[in-house]
Amino acid sequence: MEDCYLPTVSERKRLFLSVGDEVTHQSYQQWGHGLVVEVMTSSVPGGTCLARVRWQDGQVRTFNNDMDNQSCCYYFGVRRYWNPKHAGDALKAKFFSLKG
Repeated sequence: MEDCYLPTVSERKRLFLSVGDEVTHQSYQQWGHGLVVEVMTSSVPGGTCLARVRWQDGQVRTFNNDMDNQSCCYYFGVRRYWNPKHAGDALKAKFFSLKG
């Protein structure tokens, strides 16, 4: 019988985004800047890791957040916004005011 690799419960996912990260998208500049509002990680081995991002265009979009997965949002074009002086505090204030 062939040996199969089964991940252990103690294995951790390599997450790209964390709650509060500011992001942009390389291909969809019309979305504006985004703010990561939720990160969900499955406790099941081989489960999904997701990040929810609220964009300036008013939409909330969900992306795969596992760097070891070829469909990770990083490979899709989502990038952390490294110069938050431009819109950081105003962006956070806008999104948190929407929560009401």
